[in-house]
Amino acid sequence: MPVITTIKPQRNKKRVNIYLDSKYGFGIDLETFVKLGLKVEQELGEDEVEKIVKKAEFQKSLDKLLRYATLRPRSGREVNDWFRKRKVHESLHKKLTSKLKTLDLLEDEKFARWWVDQRLSFRPRGKRALESELIGKGIDRTIIKTVLSETDVDEVGIATELIKKKKYKWDKLPLIEAREKKSAFLARKGFGWDVVKKAIDN
Repeated sequence: MPVITTIKPQRNKKRVNIYLDSKYGFGIDLETFVKLGLKVEQELGEDEVEKIVKKAEFQKSLDKLLRYATLRPRSGREVNDWFRKRKVHESLHKKLTSKLKTLDLLEDEKFARWWVDQRLSFRPRGKRALESELIGKGIDRTIIKTVLSETDVDEVGIATELIKKKKYKWDKLPLIEAREKKSAFLARKGFGWDVVKKAIDN
C-alpha cells in the first residue's frame, strides 16, 4: 500500500500536498487533513486515497463556489454553468447544490426578484423584456409570473423617462418618423403597444 512520505503546505497556507512513496499524491484542505489525522509513514489503501481525494475535491470546489455564490443571488442555471466552466466532476454537483440550498444561497425566486430590482433600478425596461431575460437565465415561467405580478412596475412612467433621455435623437425628425422611431425604441425595451402609445402621447 502507498505510504505518506512527505506533507508540504501549499502557497495559500490553507491546503497541503500529500506525497505518497515520495511522489505527489494529492492536495487537500487543512480542515479535512486535520479531521482525517493524516501523518507521515501512514499507509493508505487505494480505496482510502480515492475517498480522500473525492472529499478534498469537494471541499476545494465548495470553497470556490461559496465565493461565487455570495457575491449576489444565483440561479440554478448559473451554478450549473459554473460547474461546467470550472470542470467540476459531475459526481459532486448534487452535493454542492444541496449545500448552497442549505445555506440559502441558491433559490431561483430570490434570484428573479433581485434581477428585476436591479434592472428597474439601473437599466429600466418593460415586463416583456424582464420576462425574456429571466427565461434566458433558466427561471421557471411560474416563478417569473409570480415575481412580476408582485412587483410594482410603472411601465408608462419608465417608458416616458426613457424617451425623455433619448429626446435629442428625434427632435429634428418629422413628427410621424419621430413617433415611429420612438415606438420601435420602446418595443425593443420590452414595452407593449398600449404602454408605448401612452408614453409617446405623454
